[in-house]
Amino acid sequence: MANLQLKGFDWNMEANKRGHHTDKYYHKELITRRGQPFQVRMLMNQPISKDVNIIFTCSIGPNASEAARTKNVFPLTTGSTNNAWSAVIVSNNGNSLIVNISSPANAPIGRYALSLQISSQNGRISENLGTWILLFNPWFQGDAVYMMNNAEREEYVEEDAGIIYVGSVNRISMVGWNYGQFEDDILNICLSILDRSLNFRRDPVTDVARRNDPKYIGRVLSGMINSNDDNGVLAGNWSGDYSGGKDPRNWNGSVEILQEWKKNRFQPVRFGQCWVFAGTLNTVLRCLGIPSRVITNFNSAHDTDRSLTVDVYYDSQGNPLERGSDSVWNFHVWNEAWFVRADLSPAYNGWQVLDATPQERSQGVFQCGPASVIAVQQGDVNFDYDMPFVFAEVNADSITWMVTPDGKNRRNSTKTDSVGKFISTKAVGSNSRVDVTDKYKPPEGSKQERDVFMKALQKLKPEAGRFGATSSEAGGSAEKPSSISGKFKVNGTLEVGKEVNLALQLKNMSGDWKTITVNMTAWTIVYNGTLVHEVWKNSFTASLNPEEEAEYPVRISYPQYENYLTADNMVRITAVCQVSDEAEVVVERDVILDNPAITLELLDQARVKTPVNVRVLFANPLDIPVDNCVLTVEGSGLMRGNLKIRVPSLSPKEHSNFKFEITPLRSGTKQLNIDFSCNKFPAIKAFMSVDVTE
Repeated sequence: MANLQLKGFDWNMEANKRGHHTDKYYHKELITRRGQPFQVRMLMNQPISKDVNIIFTCSIGPNASEAARTKNVFPLTTGSTNNAWSAVIVSNNGNSLIVNISSPANAPIGRYALSLQISSQNGRISENLGTWILLFNPWFQGDAVYMMNNAEREEYVEEDAGIIYVGSVNRISMVGWNYGQFEDDILNICLSILDRSLNFRRDPVTDVARRNDPKYIGRVLSGMINSNDDNGVLAGNWSGDYSGGKDPRNWNGSVEILQEWKKNRFQPVRFGQCWVFAGTLNTVLRCLGIPSRVITNFNSAHDTDRSLTVDVYYDSQGNPLERGSDSVWNFHVWNEAWFVRADLSPAYNGWQVLDATPQERSQGVFQCGPASVIAVQQGDVNFDYDMPFVFAEVNADSITWMVTPDGKNRRNSTKTDSVGKFISTKAVGSNSRVDVTDKYKPPEGSKQERDVFMKALQKLKPEAGRFGATSSEAGGSAEKPSSISGKFKVNGTLEVGKEVNLALQLKNMSGDWKTITVNMTAWTIVYNGTLVHEVWKNSFTASLNPEEEAEYPVRISYPQYENYLTADNMVRITAVCQVSDEAEVVVERDVILDNPAITLELLDQARVKTPVNVRVLFANPLDIPVDNCVLTVEGSGLMRGNLKIRVPSLSPKEHSNFKFEITPLRSGTKQLNIDFSCNKFPAIKAFMSVDVTE
């Protein structure tokens, strides 16, 4: 009798991709999800006799071994096995077999090689069957990333575009972001990120074996999306000077960043800031099958010394000072990923903070998380990973210090409720903002909130518990109350190209007449508080009768700030107000100047594989021309890659109207993201939903 031989092997690509929710990937190999069988068809040269043994081997990573669970050997059988690698005959039609291949729900994810060996009395034949990719499975209850709610799964795993919130407490705005996790080559690049990590380079066998754990993968990715230790994906830059790279505000999404990283032979892409790191990490998490979302925290603290306080400094002239390493960012963006925490207890399952922005080292590497959101809310800062840092981002007390002319620090005031505001994410299934602040902490000002803060402080500094939060900075005398109060009021609109018009409102709260010395400055800043340039200053003396309120104008002309504004469009205005023998009152306001609007119009119904025009309307609001105008366009499902269009210079006050063409590739609701940049407006953003029909 002739030897049994394999004549054909069919991966049953289309049906398996549909069944495993992987049919959206532009990818040639089969992609399946763990814990769920996929069906293959085997064509033999003759029926299988009883004395023949068929054994499958699947392996992942270099030097795969059964001990490390990276190599698995399993026979072709007729009975099923639970949560183990298996190959089960579903139908046997003479020479043609249909076989279900199953993986355990905790198998390492990545690219597997599959082979089979046919053994009989006549000897052995081995066949390599090819490779396929195994991903996490949020649809399967046994998987650590299982998500029960279908609408949430669609948003957090399958949605390939979204919104990221930016701006400030007084001016929350949003930018569109193209995640594009299904685009050409993105899955390969995501696997390359894992293969270029420090852990893989040190010990590839252990690293690949640990890729069964979303907690491990999330932590590795939080380190790899920034370039600080490992030539990761993105180089951060908060200087305000982005020569030698791209202004972080100009990116429209992750696809271009990830493809550029690969094209540049895995050299870091320049430059990123927090929402760029978070948008890119979101792409990689969703691509690998881990449900994830992007979170923005307004007035986000960067506490460098686990004191749960951030210290901010001013001199008597009204200048904010870059002293110490603590800071409060106007906003900061991170990710939440959804999985169980087998290392803690089931109470801490669910959303976990991962932060790829390089801020502080953790275990020697710029990585952060996963930190359980529930643990943050409850002040459990003793748990893994990086809990004190994440807790401080949303809870730290802010301490203001005055620096005297002889260089001494004097403690001025403490705010317990200014950090961690309007914590935001995009809603499931719509473009509205959802406030998740209550998931991170009890209501500000409540007893419960202070109790959680003190619980956290006692865990970090047992000696501090009796006295309340104290700063790491020494030399501070006690805070004295002041008889005056102040705040900035915005007059009119805040727009690039126009005068910045505010009023300093001072109130004498005492029954005595007061003389106040006021020193004011205005600086252009980067959103994380980095000072760029002083653009205005003023000093005066005010006299206030008992209980009197008065307003003092602040006017900063366009020529004063025009050459120093970054793409953040932020100006920090500070007033240090001094009544003799009393503590200074520091009044501060960061204002954001609005860019001129840019309007997108779809000129026809969008249909798959049919070109359609988009019109862009823009008016130059300035009294001077704008030059070097470039429009970049990106949108998964609407076009391959991205478009770059040079736009002619615009005369003063000129209205511009130009068109570009897109050819949609897929039906459904898609998002078109654009960035318009020129010499006077470094980054004007817009996005539009496009409904594409077949």
